[in-house]
Amino acid sequence: MNDTTRGIRIRPGSLADAPAILDMLDSAVVWMNDRGNTEQWGTTPYSQKPGGVARVERYTTENAPYIAELDGTPVGALVLDSGPSPQMPIAPAAEPERYVRLLVTDRRHAGLGIGAALLAHAAEETRRAGVELLRVDCWAGGGGLVAFYERNGFTRTEPFLSGAWPGQVLARRVG
Repeated sequence: MNDTTRGIRIRPGSLADAPAILDMLDSAVVWMNDRGNTEQWGTTPYSQKPGGVARVERYTTENAPYIAELDGTPVGALVLDSGPSPQMPIAPAAEPERYVRLLVTDRRHAGLGIGAALLAHAAEETRRAGVELLRVDCWAGGGGLVAFYERNGFTRTEPFLSGAWPGQVLARRVG
């Protein structure tokens, strides 16, 4: 179950990875804020948001977490689930699906293809489970996040609003 691409090793995650995931999420908030993006994830470090630590711990114990490593150091995380978050205004698919609930990479290693490698791994895990549909949602309020998923084989399906937060659901057929 270990994939290696460009020196990136992907392995199953566990509760022991929660601190590394939280560090990546916290540094992503800082990175986005430094570029003027305070709308996507706000300005509060993820580890200090109400429920943030508990959510990451649930991701690592109740879902299928995967960790990307370079030289044994965690540099990215992916969490797969069987559908979208019930807190989001997104309907489950009308067929079995795998859903990317979290994708984050260590911004210090940007440009190495870590996110793409994790998405390729998600597609393979989806295929291995005998499921043909892989979906993800993301912030659609600017920047290149939607385009990133499109470059990785996803197609836009439905836009949505979660309060004032603009989102986009994307899908990829893997069967």
